[in-house]
Amino acid sequence: MAFQKLCFLSTLLLLLAFTAFETTQASYESEVEVVVEGMVYCQSCNRTGSWSLTGAEPIPSAKIGIVCKDYKGRVSFYKDFITNENGYFYAELKGFRMKHYYLDHPIQSCTVHLVYSPKPECNLLTNLNNGIDGSPLRYEKKKLSGENYQAVVYAAGPLAFRPSYCPAMTHQ
Repeated sequence: MAFQKLCFLSTLLLLLAFTAFETTQASYESEVEVVVEGMVYCQSCNRTGSWSLTGAEPIPSAKIGIVCKDYKGRVSFYKDFITNENGYFYAELKGFRMKHYYLDHPIQSCTVHLVYSPKPECNLLTNLNNGIDGSPLRYEKKKLSGENYQAVVYAAGPLAFRPSYCPAMTHQ
């Protein structure tokens, strides 16, 4: 009887220690923010149909969406972000949590999609760098640290819309 109580007590203590470890790990992971950055352009008429950004112009106030899926393929995070006046987006994924560190890691589970261009003359989606299908994230060894703030920065794209009308090219 004493042996059973000792086994039960040992198991209970191990379970409590494991729970405390998991809680500590979860709180540590939640302190590190995930950030995605990139650019959105309007592709020039003479480059449409290619993956070239030669002559492209940045699009201010363009909207991109970031989708993260868990290891079972279910959407676990989605948020829209707007580019600044230079076509640049800096997207802090506040609320993004990895339930399984290796399987739900941002570099495998998150993609960036083109959503909207405010320029009526340049609002057709392109799949340049997979802007329609979902541009994968790249880790470029960039981290930001501050007081009570740590961020791991990933990059995506560059992404591009294309003009809705291009004049016919004349050959001389």
